[in-house]
Amino acid sequence: MGDSDFGIDTHVIERICSEIKEIKDLGTEIGIVVGGGNIFRGVHLVDRGMDRVTSDNIGMLATVINALAMMDTLENMGIYTRVMSAVKIEAFAEQYIRRRAVRHLEKGRLVILAAGTGNPYFTTDTAASLRAMEIGAELMIKATNVDGVYSKDPKKFKDAEFFPRLTYMDVLTKELKVIDSTAISLLKDNHTPVRVVALNKPGNLKRVILGEDVGTLIS
Repeated sequence: MGDSDFGIDTHVIERICSEIKEIKDLGTEIGIVVGGGNIFRGVHLVDRGMDRVTSDNIGMLATVINALAMMDTLENMGIYTRVMSAVKIEAFAEQYIRRRAVRHLEKGRLVILAAGTGNPYFTTDTAASLRAMEIGAELMIKATNVDGVYSKDPKKFKDAEFFPRLTYMDVLTKELKVIDSTAISLLKDNHTPVRVVALNKPGNLKRVILGEDVGTLIS
C-alpha cells in the first residue's frame, strides 16, 4: 500500500516484482504466498462484532486481489506466472493442487499461492509454512517490514535485542511474535529453515538466495 492508508501502490509492486525477477533469473523455483493486510485487516472488524469466520473469508479474498496484481506485474516483466487459490475461484485463479503447483515450478513458472490455507483461523504465516512443506521448499523466506527478529519491537524500543540466529524452540519459548506458533511448529516438524528479512531493503532477496547471512535465520 506504500504511503497510502490502504490499497495497492503500483510503484511498490513494481519494486517488489523487480527483486523477485532478479532471483528468478538466477534459476530458482519460487512459490509466493501473499497476505492481504493492505486491503483488509479483519482483526479491527472482529473487535467491532464481525464474525471471525466471515472476517477471515474476506481476508482470503484480499490475498487473491494482491496475487492478481502481482501476476500482472510479473508477466509484464516476462515471467510466466500462475495464481493458485486455496478456495474455488475459477474465473480468476487455478484451484490449488499440490502436484500441479510442483509441476508448474518444474516447468519454470513462478507460482503465487493465494487465499491462505482456505480455512478461517489460520494466518498467512501458517499458509506459507504449509505450502513450503508441501512443495518441498529448501527455504522459506518471510519478507517483512523489519530486518530480522528482535526481542521486542525495534521501532518502539531502542534497547531491542537483534537475533541473527534462532532455533524453532527459541521462537516458541521466547514468545517472539515474528511468526505465529502454529507456523513455527509446522516448520520445526519438517526441518524447514526460515529466514526473516526486510523487504524494503533493495537486494535483500537476492542476497538470501546467494547465501549471504541476511536478517535472522530460524532453523
